[in-house]
Order: sequence, then C-alpha cells, then structure tokens
Amino acid sequence: MSIPQSGGGPIESRDQLAQYLEAGCKPAEDWRIGTEHEKFGWRKSDLAPLPYEGECSILAVLSGLRDRYGWAPLEEGGKLIGLTKDGANVSLEPGGQLELSGAPLETIHQTCDEANAHLREVKSIADEIGAGFMGLGAAPIWSEQEMPVMPKGRYALMTRYMGQVGTHGTQMMYRTCTVQVNLDFASEADMVKKFRVALALQPVATALFANSPFFDGKPNGHVSWRSRIWRDLDASRTGMLPFVFEDGMGFEAYVDYALDVPMYFVYRDGKYIDALGQSFRDFLDGKLPALPGETPTLSDWADHLTTIFPEARIKKFMEMRGADGGPWRRICALPAFWVGLMYDQAALDAAWDLCKGWTAEEREALRVDASVRGLKAEAPGGGTMRDLAARCLSIAEAGLKARGRTGAGGLVPDETHFLNALKESVETGETPAEELLRLWETEWGGDLTRIYAAASY
Repeated sequence: MSIPQSGGGPIESRDQLAQYLEAGCKPAEDWRIGTEHEKFGWRKSDLAPLPYEGECSILAVLSGLRDRYGWAPLEEGGKLIGLTKDGANVSLEPGGQLELSGAPLETIHQTCDEANAHLREVKSIADEIGAGFMGLGAAPIWSEQEMPVMPKGRYALMTRYMGQVGTHGTQMMYRTCTVQVNLDFASEADMVKKFRVALALQPVATALFANSPFFDGKPNGHVSWRSRIWRDLDASRTGMLPFVFEDGMGFEAYVDYALDVPMYFVYRDGKYIDALGQSFRDFLDGKLPALPGETPTLSDWADHLTTIFPEARIKKFMEMRGADGGPWRRICALPAFWVGLMYDQAALDAAWDLCKGWTAEEREALRVDASVRGLKAEAPGGGTMRDLAARCLSIAEAGLKARGRTGAGGLVPDETHFLNALKESVETGETPAEELLRLWETEWGGDLTRIYAAASY
C-alpha cells in the first residue's frame, strides 16, 4: 500500500480536486510504465511468516537493502518501514508482504530489468538470514493470527475499521499479494476510454494470473481467492464502478465518487489521525470531526485517493489491480498485457470494441466467474474466458509490435516475448492456480508445505 503523499498545498476550491487528477495528462511520448509487485517472506527453519524484527526478519531484509545496495531509509515512529532509490520504493504491506513500487520507466525491458535486480538483491540477503520469498496471490497455510503486524499507523486504523464494513478486509491486508502496473493517459477522453477498458477486462487479468487456490491449508474452491476477498471487503470503495461507463464520465465524476468514499485517516506530523468513516466533503468545509476547523491540502486528497480500491483506479495515473502475485516471469507479463492493450491507439480501440457492448451485470458476472473458474469462466455473449483471453492477447501482441520498443541493445525487436507465459496458459487452458492444484494432488501427495519451495523466487 501507498506511503504518505506530500507536496500538495491548501485546497482553496473544489475545482482543484479534478485539476489534481487532470494534471496527470501527458503526451504519448512521455507515457511511462510503473510496475508494482508484492511477495510473502517466510523462515526456512519453520515455514513461519517473517516477523518484523529479529535475525531472520523483515527488518533484517530492509536493513540489508539499505546497507548493501544503497537504498535510502523511510521511517515511521523511529521504525524502518520502507526504502527509496532512483524513483522506486520498497514498502511493507500490513502482514509484512514486501513490495517493490517500481520507477516510471519507458519500456517493459527496463521495468523487467528493475524487477529482476530487486529480486536478486532481496534473495542475496534472504539467503544469508535463512529466509525465502514467494509469489502467490494468497498465503496458502498461515492463519491470520500467525501473521505479523507491521509498525505502520495506517494499518492499525484500517484493521480496526475492516470488520465494520465487510467480512474479508483483514484477509486482504494480511494474507494477499498482487502485481499491478501503473499507466498514463493523454487527456480526459483518453483516460475515460482506458478506464473503461481497464475495468471491463480486469477479470481477464484475474483469470490469466490466478494463483491463489489454497487458503487456511486447503483448496478454497477458487483459482483466485485474492479476487474473491475483494468482493466482500468494503462495498463503498471496491468493485467495477458502473458509473465509469455512463455518459458524462470524466475527472469530475471520479471526484464525486471519491468524495463519497469514507475516509480512513489524516496524516499530520508523521502520525495517522483517526478519521475512520468520516467525510472528505466535511473536511473541505472545515467540519471534519478529527480536525475541527481545519481544511485539507492536496496531499490529504492524494492520501485519500490511495484508500480507494476498485478493480482499476485513477490518481495522476491509472492502476491495473486485478492480478494475483505470482512467479518471476509473470511480473513482467502483467505490464506487457496492459501496455499492449493501452499504449497503442489501434490496440486500445480494438480492446474497447471487444467489451463496449457488455452490461454492468455481465461485467460483474465475469469478475465473479474469473475468480472461481479462471479461463473456464463464461464470457459475455458466449464462449469462454479462454477464448476472450486469446483475443486480448492477440490485441496486446499487436500493440506491443506497433510500439516497437527494442531491448538488449537492439537485439530484441519489441516487447512481445513478455506475453509468452500468458500465451502458454491460454494454449493449455491451465492457470497457475490449477498447476499448483495438480502438483498438490499428484507430486506433492497432498503436502501443501511443498508450495513454499515451489513458489519461491
């Protein structure tokens, strides 16, 4: 999850809220790719999740990255809770999941090199302290009681609130991992089209990257339990956002939506102030119970936007949020999928043509079925998710070819090879989750502890 935002002055007019989002518009030559991925850490000695402190711990990994590889520390309350370097940052999810939020880069070749370098650094330290890190969408065995709690004020507030608004919130916080990509838009119209494609086709990403078939030590009946969790977390801030597909959608419409999402906190002087359930509209009027008489800054608005969790969301860029965490090569496949669909106009038009006739009910049904059956889900208008995914990959491949961004000093002509892992899934009809289930039933003989080594980086 996000670190505190900064750099925004006082909000003097409501118009500034939409202007803040619109400030993200940039010409195509300035579009960038920011890839984020989370991973679970565990102790090799007893297969327990990494605690925050100790010889084999999250703190030891963060300290090692700082001391050996030159990452600058980020602290909260005197505790090391993150790192930053060269436009990227390393942060902690509530249960100690380690996240790399990559720098905005020009090509998937670069973002993949960044992810590879990060995983090599983490592994070099983890190997020395007896830790491992694995890519899965949900913790397969650990109970919530076993999960450590990271020393971040934001998470303490969220944990308290989650039980009031849904049934799966703390599962999301402490026992899930994702990989996502952040992309740019050129204008309000471009944002709207990309947002609609992102939301409608997010279930395709959920199916292709489905990698959480186990929970609480047994199969859970879904190929993506992480996706299932999001459906009963907090209806006010999650979902497929039907209003995005309505006439009049734009930055102002998203502002109206965001203002109706209850607040979590206000960040002041290094501390999170409890504003759970309170209204940002009241904050604009100087009537926030948590800070009577104060009005917000643009940093407060930026923070609030990070507490909204739909399947895709906008800030000054757009985040694709539907994929489970997974194996090394799929970290690079996720940006390839969305960049291919979004960063070439012909591909974007083709992607929109694919889904523009779907109803809100069909989009939601696809989301639900993707989490349960993955590529076997039923697609709107007939056929299967596997058929739909194949069409999406064909469009994405054409988009990446049209981009023509070379790698390896020009030896690699484009970025299409990053889609290979996804093509294999479509060819076999088997998601990563089903591969894990097959291994559990056969080679592992029902011993789920084998998954730690199998899923490790």
